Amino acid sequence: MPLLVLLSVACSQVGGAIARTMFDDLGPSGVLLLRLAVAAPILAVVARPRVRSWTASAWWSVALLGVFAAGLNMLSYLALSIASQGIVVTASFVGPLVLSLVQTRRPADLLWALLAGTGVALLGLRVGTDIPLAGLALALAAGACGAGYIMFAARVGQAVPGLGGLAVTFAVGTLMVLPFGASGAASVLHHPSLIPGVVAVAVLSSVVPYALELITLRHLSTRVFGVLMSLQPAAAAIAGLLILNQHLGPVPIAALVLVTAAGVGVTRRRSREN
Repeated sequence: MPLLVLLSVACSQVGGAIARTMFDDLGPSGVLLLRLAVAAPILAVVARPRVRSWTASAWWSVALLGVFAAGLNMLSYLALSIASQGIVVTASFVGPLVLSLVQTRRPADLLWALLAGTGVALLGLRVGTDIPLAGLALALAAGACGAGYIMFAARVGQAVPGLGGLAVTFAVGTLMVLPFGASGAASVLHHPSLIPGVVAVAVLSSVVPYALELITLRHLSTRVFGVLMSLQPAAAAIAGLLILNQHLGPVPIAALVLVTAAGVGVTRRRSREN
């Protein structure tokens, strides 16, 4: 199961970096709307959700997952438009971190979570220099939505078989983003060369990682999953460097290392227990 999380992390961050290259032409919300609009039908065809058999509780869980997923991605994209990818992803880990702290029952897991928290706190030292305050605030808000996403993804994974819940989740997310991204998404008609990039972002940022995460959450607790996702900053920094030519300073790198170390520690502990 940890390997599936790693694959999800890699795909997500590469997709995020590719998405950033299209912000100038389509806008953050426009790129997100196109991403969800492409991903939703792909998953619907693959999963073929049997919605008639869903309970009212399952419907509520799927709908709320769509709301949190839309919030997470919208806030993350807005943050990415003004701050580097490594910094945004590191700061957004605060949501899963808080979730981990609330749910932890073992001293070792608490120590790993506190280590990651120290890394996030270091980013505050760079506000006003190489980290815009608005970018950090948006990333932290995205992290709060990320905590809600983890909670409801676990519920959907238990309540709805297969990937059917994810297909409907993306449809809900598309409706949530539509008012903000319609005009930007329409601009793709004037930039047809961006269509392959949009499809790549949909597959890398939505279809593959969300499917892997939903499968993983059926076997891992939300506490362990939340800290495992601390591996996102390392992947984000690498993707930002290779694709966007973004270079991080010493303090953000130190923050990234602390957060990543916490994730690795939890991963190794989980592997030994299994």
